[in-house]
Amino acid sequence: MSDEFVLDAFAWVEYFLGSKRGEKVKGFIEINKCITPTIVIAELSAKYSGDEIDFKNKLKFIKFNTKVMVLSDEIAEAAGKIRINQRKIKKDFGLVDSIIYATALSIHAKVLSGDPHFQDIQETIMI
Repeated sequence: MSDEFVLDAFAWVEYFLGSKRGEKVKGFIEINKCITPTIVIAELSAKYSGDEIDFKNKLKFIKFNTKVMVLSDEIAEAAGKIRINQRKIKKDFGLVDSIIYATALSIHAKVLSGDPHFQDIQETIMI
């Protein structure tokens, strides 16, 4: 396992809220190598646009403080398989979560999340 951590939208929302969970995320951002998949940027953009909150400064912060990782063909293919397997355990495990998980697996990293979908996944640090 590497010393890198893949942040999902849940982790970023908590960070930007400044919550107790967000404080945990802050610690990882400050001292570790963190990765933000592009699909997470899409999720955050949708959330903040729907809430009519300007996302530009948040996106600048994300890009400055984490490595943004694009969705490759290999990650996309792995995500499809992950989704099928995870749906046997959790019926509502989504494609976005599958992409985040596949991204982490592709670089031997852990997912940093508070999303219950990741709760029983070994490669996850729950906040």
